[in-house]
Amino acid sequence: MSDNQSGREGVGFGPSAIWAPWRLAYIESLSEEGASSGKADNKEGDQSGSFLLDYWNTPEWDAANHIIERTDDGMILLNRYPYSNGHLLIALGDARPTLLDYEPDHRAALWAMVDRAAALVQRALEPQGLNIGINQGKAGGAGVPSHLHVHVIPRWGGDTNFISSVGGIRVIPSALEAMYERYLIAKGDSN
Repeated sequence: MSDNQSGREGVGFGPSAIWAPWRLAYIESLSEEGASSGKADNKEGDQSGSFLLDYWNTPEWDAANHIIERTDDGMILLNRYPYSNGHLLIALGDARPTLLDYEPDHRAALWAMVDRAAALVQRALEPQGLNIGINQGKAGGAGVPSHLHVHVIPRWGGDTNFISSVGGIRVIPSALEAMYERYLIAKGDSN
């Protein structure tokens, strides 16, 4: 037995478990191939290997999938498992694994949507900063390596606090549904 209350060697103090029941749908949706699509996210039951492609192919489920904007080329949506509050994903409808797999006009459309997403985050949340980036390929950290997407993550000076250091977890202070509504309101204000 260790000196800490959890009874785990080499782990600081803090709870031994944090309940996150919403994660079960995600875990159950992972296939052996590592796809992020599945029965929890895809209402039709078809699995393409990319939840982003499944979302693209089912526009009737845009509200349930937290898609904030859909264009002829792609979509802006809330990340269902965010790094911080209001974390957005931007993806083209055509699933390709790398940025250079897209033609220049498709890359231009992607970056135009990234611009709109960044502006939307600024209007809706007024963060102190943004992280904007791509995790390309499995080794690059991509959760869906078959479908390139961009992350727009709002940041605040106090969004990393003691719970991240002590508990090894992040606290997301807003429900996805509330954040979705906030983005829709901000988007309506821009029209």
